[in-house]
Amino acid sequence: MRIAILSCFYPYRGGISQFNACLYGELSKEHIVKAFNFKRQYPEFLFPGKTQYVTDDDEAVPVESESLLDTANPFSYGKTYRAIRDWKPDLLIVRYWMSYFAPSLGYITRKMKKHCKVISILDNVIPHEPHFFDAPLTKYFLKGSSGCVTLCEAVSKDLLALRPDIRYTVLQHPLYSHFGQKLTREEAEKRLGLKKGKKNILFFGLIRTYKGLDILLEAFGKLSDEYQLIIAGEPYGSFDKYQEIIDRLPNKGDIHMSLKYIKDSEVTDYFSAADLAVLPYRSATQSGISSVSYHFEVPMIVTDVGGLKETIGDRGTGIVAPDGEPETIAREIERYFSTPALKQEFIENIRLEKERLSWSSFSAGLIVFSKGL
Repeated sequence: MRIAILSCFYPYRGGISQFNACLYGELSKEHIVKAFNFKRQYPEFLFPGKTQYVTDDDEAVPVESESLLDTANPFSYGKTYRAIRDWKPDLLIVRYWMSYFAPSLGYITRKMKKHCKVISILDNVIPHEPHFFDAPLTKYFLKGSSGCVTLCEAVSKDLLALRPDIRYTVLQHPLYSHFGQKLTREEAEKRLGLKKGKKNILFFGLIRTYKGLDILLEAFGKLSDEYQLIIAGEPYGSFDKYQEIIDRLPNKGDIHMSLKYIKDSEVTDYFSAADLAVLPYRSATQSGISSVSYHFEVPMIVTDVGGLKETIGDRGTGIVAPDGEPETIAREIERYFSTPALKQEFIENIRLEKERLSWSSFSAGLIVFSKGL
């Protein structure tokens, strides 16, 4: 089968690009696959981080691609469509995670649907930080899809609210496996300069309002000096409100911060040092961070939002806090560390999930779904 993938690839960095590289590599084992990339993903003034691109010291997986689509330049939409059409794919796969992309991707998919099957992999239908225009733009985009793949039931629910007639399937986010082997705890703590003998809690990933770092900081302030909080990720926007909380915490000396984009070779250090990952999200669909936690066999505490209960609580790989209050998060952290049997139970279940959530299984499910459209 000839498969075109339209999304962000190298030299763009981040979870979406990582996912696409893994999917490209797996599909290429049995199919002819071509990557069609963005020429410009976002205008710089719309991007809240430091850079959209791989830097010289990153280790992102290079994928050969054709960079054509400038989301801010409508003249590039037709050029991208014609290039994909002329390649004559049997299947076009696109990624969709925010309504900003609806005009450009929707234009292309609506025209390509006349020539081949189009599958949209939906990270979100309604973004974590919603706007009034999300629903109409997403409806426009969805008209170009022959079928959709969601990564959890929560996204499927949002999808059916907009398009109850659309064909879809749920394929859970596969596990990232390119980060290498887990280090010893001692080596990881040494690399990061952490205090020894603490109970290590990890907050990992881009720091955005919906991810609830402020909730975790308030919760951490209620814990004893047995604990150490590791914050690793690039702030999207100002870090000032978090710093204000940190400055008044009695145990602020037990907070270790790496406020930067964490390159692939460094991910191992943080998860090898962690006893527990905490995802105190205010809203969520699925989380790529959970798949990294699975790879390193680090149990999680999550809030009961979006697909986190479905993908973590129902699978027995972590604790689902009944609410997102700091007191509740602190209580669940203490319960985890005071109940050694929980850790062993979660790790055993994570190992089962690692067998189930392979890229080969995801790709096979995607192909089976495409053949039924």
